[in-house]
Amino acid sequence: MKKGMLCFGLAFTVVLGACGDTDDTEETKKQDDETNVETAGSLSEDTETMEVDMYNADKEKVGTATIRPVPAGVNITLDAANLPPGTHGFHIHENAVCEAPDFKSAGGHFNPTDAKHGFDHPEGPHAGDLPNIEVNQDGKVMADVTADMAALEKGEKNSLLKEGGTALMIHSGADDYESQSSGDAGERIACGVIGE
Repeated sequence: MKKGMLCFGLAFTVVLGACGDTDDTEETKKQDDETNVETAGSLSEDTETMEVDMYNADKEKVGTATIRPVPAGVNITLDAANLPPGTHGFHIHENAVCEAPDFKSAGGHFNPTDAKHGFDHPEGPHAGDLPNIEVNQDGKVMADVTADMAALEKGEKNSLLKEGGTALMIHSGADDYESQSSGDAGERIACGVIGE
């Protein structure tokens, strides 16, 4: 009986500890969100966080991507709306130029290592290849992805802030993670400049 009570006590302590961690995590997230708002539109030397506005072919703003360095590379959090429902390719492109309506000015995928396209290609992926995003039936998407072959530090070969900058792109269809040179993801439907 004493052994059973001891186990119950330990389990109760672990649950309480976990709840405490959750509160700390939520507080940290709230502070991070407030920091992101303060640094909107530019790269801050203190937080190294930037926001990228995404525009559609009609030059209407459809969302914002928050970009920040993480130990595994670069984290990109996308919050967008007014997009076609379904699965869409999401990539980093090599030029920081988003000329509507086709956004071809952004060039190909960001590929400083001269790799093949796609997570499923034996010689891939590009540094700019990102997981597909899912837009819901209301045309909204919240996505959190990591570009583990990219960086935000200037001067690095794989920096998104290379001379001239780069761009974020949403495509009309899904990336099949293998077809060359862009995963057969269809037209470019939204673009945002990554630059200072």
